[in-house]
Amino acid sequence: MNEYIPPAYSAPRPVQYRMNLTVGEHSARHVRRIVRSLLTEWEMAELTDAVELGVTELVANVVRHVRDRRCVLLVLRLRTGVRVEVTDTSPQLPRTRTRLSPDAEGGRGLVLLDALVDKWGVDRGPLEGKTVWFECGPHESRPEA
Repeated sequence: MNEYIPPAYSAPRPVQYRMNLTVGEHSARHVRRIVRSLLTEWEMAELTDAVELGVTELVANVVRHVRDRRCVLLVLRLRTGVRVEVTDTSPQLPRTRTRLSPDAEGGRGLVLLDALVDKWGVDRGPLEGKTVWFECGPHESRPEA
């Protein structure tokens, strides 16, 4: 006798994750853990290295450049990858430096981000602040470096 076994119930996967943060020197480690978990749940584990590095850079910039160290992290699942946004209240826009001395202790993060993700940018807030974002998809969709 064959018995019908209904498929197991599985809750729908969220398409976004949003978190209000006040970040400190060790916050990036915790944010990386959250992002890694989301990417695994979304079956996008192959993006983990690039996304973790990207989110580390954006959180580190908040720690360095935003007076109150507050930000909003938004991770969006896209059809072909993921988008990460970090919004803060600082009007100061990030800059990529074209020339760095070998002894410079900073200034390489956004250059590295540019090399690892498909695209990134900055959007000014409606009143103040900004959102720094990046998008990352499977290796096949990434531009050649």
